[in-house]
Amino acid sequence: MSEVGQNAKVTLRRINAETVRAVCSLSVSDSQRKFVAPNAVSIAQAYFCKNAWFRAIYAGENPVGFVMLYKAPKRGKYYLWRFMIDSKYQCKGFGHKALELIINHVKKMPKAKALTLFVVRGEGSAENLYLKFGFKFTGKIEHGEHFMKLEL
Repeated sequence: MSEVGQNAKVTLRRINAETVRAVCSLSVSDSQRKFVAPNAVSIAQAYFCKNAWFRAIYAGENPVGFVMLYKAPKRGKYYLWRFMIDSKYQCKGFGHKALELIINHVKKMPKAKALTLFVVRGEGSAENLYLKFGFKFTGKIEHGEHFMKLEL
């Protein structure tokens, strides 16, 4: 992988046979592993869920993260299932740019009125990023994860 500048264009790209290894090798820091499953697990889950939509997050020509949504357009349900930026690429604005792309993607979907997610709170979680985008805590907690909702 080449050096990635902070001004690199961020895109969401399909994962294929040529890129899957690079995406699976991305990981968060050891202290963040409690917040998100490994990308290989997420990709495996996606192949067994017809409502899963997943993409690699690229900065320029380098994979820097992963996103997976649960999409049920007939019900207007859109859920941010997985979202991660590799530890080497955090704090460079890539997560912010990627989340912006994800929200804009969901806004174009049928019956999209909200994007929801669960977040594990704690040092190093994406909680503050979600709050900056206007996600709000709903008070619902499942398995120690806090439910958040963004009205679109």
